[in-house]
Amino acid sequence: MSTLPTSWVETNLGTVVPYGATVKAEPKDLTPDTWVLELEDIEKDTTKVLQRMTFSERQSKSTKNRFDVGDILYGKLRPYLNKVTFADQPGVCTTEIVPIKPTEVVDGRYLFHWLRHHRFLNYVTDVSHGVNMPRLGTEAGRQAPFVLAPKNEQKRIADKLDTVLTRVDAVNTRLAHIAPILKRFRQSVLAAATSGRLTEDWRHAHRAADWTPKTVESLCLHISDGPFGSNLKSDDYTDGGARVVRLENIGHLSFDAVKETFISMDKYETLKKHTLMPGDLLFSSFVDEEVRVCEFPANIAEPAINKADCFCLRVDRAQVDPRFLAFRLACKSTYQSLKDLVHGATRPRINLRQLRGFKVMLPSTDEQAEILRRVETLFAHASRLEARLQTARTTTERLTPALLAKAFRGDLVPQDPNDEPASELLRRLQQEAPLTSAKRGRKSAG
Repeated sequence: MSTLPTSWVETNLGTVVPYGATVKAEPKDLTPDTWVLELEDIEKDTTKVLQRMTFSERQSKSTKNRFDVGDILYGKLRPYLNKVTFADQPGVCTTEIVPIKPTEVVDGRYLFHWLRHHRFLNYVTDVSHGVNMPRLGTEAGRQAPFVLAPKNEQKRIADKLDTVLTRVDAVNTRLAHIAPILKRFRQSVLAAATSGRLTEDWRHAHRAADWTPKTVESLCLHISDGPFGSNLKSDDYTDGGARVVRLENIGHLSFDAVKETFISMDKYETLKKHTLMPGDLLFSSFVDEEVRVCEFPANIAEPAINKADCFCLRVDRAQVDPRFLAFRLACKSTYQSLKDLVHGATRPRINLRQLRGFKVMLPSTDEQAEILRRVETLFAHASRLEARLQTARTTTERLTPALLAKAFRGDLVPQDPNDEPASELLRRLQQEAPLTSAKRGRKSAG
């Protein structure tokens, strides 16, 4: 860590605030309108409270921690999630959240921002115990590092961070709205492309033939599913060999090649009738929020088969370009039609018969080529915007850690030589009663 200003002091969290000293509340003590905060209510990394629920809504039966306005609420379970927020009204919270009260030597907002600093996060991540659900122990929390600035400078730092980070949050909020807009843009392009609106001018200029209704089955050389469970079991999977395409590989017009699953070549020989070819369309039988369909890519070196819940459509290229059929199946109107056919409450899905009988309107091959050219031009424009969006997101994601780092090494605001040094704050605090003393109320240090 870089050298701190001479008026600052390096200390521990438990030296300056009563970390772990809590006031308990039983369900019988709560009123119906008491705010009950759970860990899932706090968004990771952002400090945002996602929802506020009262005791009458939650009807919690467990012991809680009380908190007051101005307390910092710190999530000690899975502390790497960086769940910390500021109490703007009193309430109670799960005991996995530690309310921390500011003291006369620590500004609450200054402490709030420190709990998001990379040095504190690295410490709590390293010392937390538990494999699946690590949590920060009370004593480890007291021993956490803390840099104490003069009280007036703490306020200046907190004011500056509040102002700048509010602007950063506003930028992040605006950026978050762009991805859904681009998604809607792509769906609008698909809707126009597969309804004839996108090439209406081309059709008029070329006196093209009208579109004709076709079933999916009539446009394919064959449609099949993969081997059923009786032919492909979990014990058949290996570290290499032939690839097995699963639901996880099929996206909305995209193939995720990173998620790899293999079977031995010996096992593949018994299932090779299910071999996939470049250009085959892969269609997920599960229909949840959108239709998942994509082309099987040509750059996969090893032979591959599909699982039973991943339908393979081998398109008759004399009639239809696979990309056009993929666009037609991926559009919103397909989803709206198929969702009325799906069965199954937990994971709704369609069957092969329903897919084979699904009807589409088919333009001429020349018009298909023009549609594909226009769609790919528009999609390329959207992709460039997405790349710029990702660059902007990456930049803004770095801003908050960078600002916090600058703040807590003393570079965010100027020092004032007239400020009372942090060493004097500590000396005065040490002359008083211990921070975890029982005189602070009905407490528990656990």
